[in-house]
Amino acid sequence: MRSELSRTAAAAIAATLALVLLPGAVAAEPPATDTREPITLDFQDIETRAALQLLADFAERNLVASDAVSGSLTLRLAQVPWDQALDLILRTQGLDKREIGNVLLVAPAAEIADRERLELERRRQFSELAPLVTEFIQIRYASAAELFELLGGAEHPAALSDRGSVLVDDRTNAVILTDTAGRIAEIRDVIAHLDVPVRQVVIESRIVNANANFSTQLGIRWGGAALRTRGGTTVKLGGGLAALEELQRSATDGAGLPASPDGPVTDLGVSGNGTTRFGIGVTDSADYLLDVEISALASEGHAEVIARPTLITTDKQPATIQSGVEIPYQEASSSGATSTSFKEAVLSLAVTPRITPDERIIMDLAVHQDSVGQLYNGVPSIDTTSVTTRVLVENGATIVLGGMFRTNRNLEIARTPLLGDVPVLGRLFRRTLKRNDKQELLIFITPRIVGTGVATAVAGGGAPPPGHPLPGRLKTTGGNGSVTTPRTSSGPPSPPPRLP
Repeated sequence: MRSELSRTAAAAIAATLALVLLPGAVAAEPPATDTREPITLDFQDIETRAALQLLADFAERNLVASDAVSGSLTLRLAQVPWDQALDLILRTQGLDKREIGNVLLVAPAAEIADRERLELERRRQFSELAPLVTEFIQIRYASAAELFELLGGAEHPAALSDRGSVLVDDRTNAVILTDTAGRIAEIRDVIAHLDVPVRQVVIESRIVNANANFSTQLGIRWGGAALRTRGGTTVKLGGGLAALEELQRSATDGAGLPASPDGPVTDLGVSGNGTTRFGIGVTDSADYLLDVEISALASEGHAEVIARPTLITTDKQPATIQSGVEIPYQEASSSGATSTSFKEAVLSLAVTPRITPDERIIMDLAVHQDSVGQLYNGVPSIDTTSVTTRVLVENGATIVLGGMFRTNRNLEIARTPLLGDVPVLGRLFRRTLKRNDKQELLIFITPRIVGTGVATAVAGGGAPPPGHPLPGRLKTTGGNGSVTTPRTSSGPPSPPPRLP
């Protein structure tokens, strides 16, 4: 009789709990499945197993309770998530849970710990009895020795079992593993995630030795144009009337946007009142136009392109290029013997790129320009100009390092023999010419994130592989308008515009 009353009470509690869990809902509605939805619980001396079963039914979860789960509980929770309510019940009853697939196993914490301990012991015994196999793993991109150190090295091979061993063959860049089949499969998976090609960066640079007016002219003479037709309306944007007239002719003839419109849009010069200091300018992938302007101004005698080195390096790896001379000089020892020593006078560029997750590039730059100075006791001095900086640029953007000036002062005296040496009156027969040549070292650096095939083509001076056009866009902003001209690698570039 008493057992029948217990079953009846349990059924009544279950029905009441279902109504509490879903307030305002009817019994015919299916239970909610979102475990993040707040629920309200009001348990009065209910068996723990019954409470767990009700929670599992509410969340439509498969639940297995150990035979050791017993006792009863009383609690009241208002608007708490399902998983938090389950954790509170388990904690108050000294229970724990483990998810095995889509089944939730609930048992006392000590029992679960014992189960896991026995499982680990079983696996260890199985590993000791499992046969050993040897596999040869070819490393394609990474260094086998570096991967060996990541796996724990010879002292602590954490990825191997007690019976396992690993050997590294530097000649073939391979790893030889000896262990159980299960451990080798795990190590193969780790190596597959580590042995991947590192992204590469092509760094194009132009080192220009310019006179004082070069950077001003370079900025003033940058230009562009835009032509767009929409809804029967043609919008023309260009620098100067000449550019707009050219655009009008292109729109009338249907020829599209001219390749090299005349007329400036904006002043992008890096010189001016502030050029007595070091400066950095950034342009948006204006390689073609930049080459045109540098070539045009160099042909007019305003600048000299010292070097155009192109560096290819992997992510986070430094790349260095230098060009110069070694100056010999004689040194005498205390015994009277002489020896020849050398001093370097070089122009060097060191770049360490780092690719960010948003496809931008952080570059650590170090530029050194050395030149021969005066002689001191027969030993030449070296005049050094250096710049060290770190910049963050967009992929394909061009940065400009400037502000490194050098002034050459020349004094020329032309005179008539004898008469020009006469005191006072000799001034009438000689001419004095004082000239100060001020030169600035400008360095234009353009980094690009590329694939292996594109990097090889760029390094060899050829065209990129099909389907891999070199990125590049010129964006010039002036006033309230902007000009964007795409540039691809298909076909030869248009000839440089005739600059006034």
